[in-house]
Amino acid sequence: DCELYKYVLYYLEVRQVFLDPKLSLNKLSDMIETNQTYLSNVVNRYFGCHLKDLLNKYRVEYAKELLRSDTYTLDELPQHCGFLSRSTFYAAFKKMTGASPKKYMKQEQRAVPSEPIEYV
Repeated sequence: DCELYKYVLYYLEVRQVFLDPKLSLNKLSDMIETNQTYLSNVVNRYFGCHLKDLLNKYRVEYAKELLRSDTYTLDELPQHCGFLSRSTFYAAFKKMTGASPKKYMKQEQRAVPSEPIEYV
């Protein structure tokens, strides 16, 4: 179990397979060379959610990074984060952050001071 958990983390964190909008339990189990049931059980046990929710967490975190870096427009963001549609992206983003991407971006801009703080 622990080994499979490490493989899942490796594929998500290092290989960033979550950016593939067509990634599925079947596809990931093939990459890791295990069966779908075992992979599903490990994801449920170690991450406390289904694979779809886990992928969306990674995608939303990545979207938040891209929003902060101001690299893409809101229209371009879903496809660069592994979402198949804009509506799925917005729903997942709001579920994870409690705000729409636009509102989140405004909140982030207010949280960051515009002038550097000088320490005397």
